[in-house]
Amino acid sequence: MRVNLRVWRQAGPDAPGGFETYQAEEVSEEMSFLEMLDMVNEELVVSGGLPITFDHDCREGICGSCGLMINGQAHGPQLGTATCQLHMRTFSDGDTIVIEPWRSSGFPVIQDLAVNRSAFDQIIEAGGFISVATGSAPDANLTLVPKVAADAAMDAAACIGCGACVAACPNGAAQLFTGAKITHLNLLPQGQAERWKRTEQMVDVMDEFFGSCSNMGECTTACPKGIPLEVIAELNRDYVKAQFINRKLTAQD
Repeated sequence: MRVNLRVWRQAGPDAPGGFETYQAEEVSEEMSFLEMLDMVNEELVVSGGLPITFDHDCREGICGSCGLMINGQAHGPQLGTATCQLHMRTFSDGDTIVIEPWRSSGFPVIQDLAVNRSAFDQIIEAGGFISVATGSAPDANLTLVPKVAADAAMDAAACIGCGACVAACPNGAAQLFTGAKITHLNLLPQGQAERWKRTEQMVDVMDEFFGSCSNMGECTTACPKGIPLEVIAELNRDYVKAQFINRKLTAQD
């Protein structure tokens, strides 16, 4: 098959950007989207051009490194799929495909399709660590965890931090990502010691980079792991509680 590509090219964070057109010939339907870009880059290098810069790592839908706006959709038209898992059989011969980086002020462009997602790292760092003194390794079933809580925590922990939720959100909000990171710790017994401090600090850092959530639901639709909107409700509930509990603890000190 043959596809026409309109790719966003930008030399650097402060450089002007724009779309450039490329043709990908003899594309196999079994190729992943990133393999197709690899093929285009090989042709660019051979012809003396500059390859297209894009993020990738594991290419197994686990690391969260890949992330492109494809025809205006985060990760492309196939739901529950990271960009590296999207295959060219999703498209038809002769299609024109528009490829852009994540569009968010919280994710500034580094070059071409690669963006700086260090804001997510800062949110996670703000959560600190769990300081429960475990001593030697406990027996597997020593700490009882209700199955409902364990299942919900595992669902939230599936977040790979790709940033599709931010890219898809009209407000550029990161509540789904932050809610997932907070929820998977706050639901478990081991996460209770710093629960309120963790919640307030992570949300405060999130607000420095991203917009506010208005519950439109685009984030969970674009999420390749299907993180549910409930994690945002968990975040909001715990943040309100943290405002009172942390102030009370401060007053006691």
